[in-house]
Amino acid sequence: MTITLPGPTLGVVGGGQLGRMMGEAVAPLGVEVVVLDPTPDCPASPVVSDQIVGGFDDPDAIRELASRVDALTFEIELADPDLMAEAAAEHDVPVHPDPDTLRTIQDKLVQKEALVDAGIPVPEFVAVATAEGLERVVEEFGGVMLKAREGGYDGRGNVPVRDPADAADALDEVGGNAMAEEFLDFEREIAVMGLKGADGETRTYPVTETVHREEILRESVAPARTGDAVVAEAESVARDVLDVLDGRGVFGIELFETKEGEVLVNEIAPRPHNSGHWTIEGARTSQFENHVRAVLGWPLGPTDLVAPAVTANVLGDVEETQPATLSGVEEVLAAPDADLHWYGKDDVRPLRKMGHLTATAGGDDPRDDDASGDADRDALLSRARALRDGLTFRTE
Repeated sequence: MTITLPGPTLGVVGGGQLGRMMGEAVAPLGVEVVVLDPTPDCPASPVVSDQIVGGFDDPDAIRELASRVDALTFEIELADPDLMAEAAAEHDVPVHPDPDTLRTIQDKLVQKEALVDAGIPVPEFVAVATAEGLERVVEEFGGVMLKAREGGYDGRGNVPVRDPADAADALDEVGGNAMAEEFLDFEREIAVMGLKGADGETRTYPVTETVHREEILRESVAPARTGDAVVAEAESVARDVLDVLDGRGVFGIELFETKEGEVLVNEIAPRPHNSGHWTIEGARTSQFENHVRAVLGWPLGPTDLVAPAVTANVLGDVEETQPATLSGVEEVLAAPDADLHWYGKDDVRPLRKMGHLTATAGGDDPRDDDASGDADRDALLSRARALRDGLTFRTE
């Protein structure tokens, strides 16, 4: 392949924070980015070449996007795989990851069934469509995590059900078409950002520990504070997952580490993922740059860790929706070991992801001695949390 600069133009369905960070990552490579998003002046719009305002299922908007670019990708699972495939064929542009992969992942039940068919370990699960059926499953499993089969993200669409009497309300909350998954007594949640490039090349980023509360990712720690055997198993499982998925790009593979040291697949995202935001500062090539490289068929960048890193999400700490103004920023900017990322969202609402900060080990800071050890990552996590907790959207 011959690559010249200025580079090609990439079309991205979705213009949220992931599209924004894609645009930021590949501007130095001469790649132009055009996003499609229904929200005028979406978060990605200030840092990309152009935005097409349109729905993710708007055939005219999708066709217009395909007509203006050299390759297509997406940053949100709400993208319509059929429309992308049709538009890509009409305008003879590649679309990655493959729309068939998106179809599989959009339905969590279908996703889990595909993993089971491939012999990949997952928690016990069952489809449920009635309150009576859910009651039986709750009794059998002793409680379940009920998940909407389609449309859920960032903890939305997930409802824990421990009492059969709560089945009907829980099923109503997720929309009635759901999957029930056994509760696991896991040791920790971990993730691997997997990467598929041209000619079947695969790479993985270091295994990351993810810390959730109320089903929302709060912090990620890289490398994960776990043993070598679990790391090796997580990397092996992640590569098995990549073998199941068609198309090029980054895949966020969320995993459970059980008390017995087993590794089970929780969910997969066919795109860059919040669990991998630390790669911007902590890896040789960020997940965003590598996603675009892969989609374009360019050589992949190295995924090696350059510094232990902890990312802390900046979430809406308000009780109702209001214009977004973040205070306390000066302490983060003054910190020699932290980097702040603002997602450009106009309004803040409770627990909405508004940005993140990443604290990295290294340099002359005495906190960074023996940076590879768990104790140092404990301290780095505390540091990131302290900086993050000093930020607020409250006006009082």
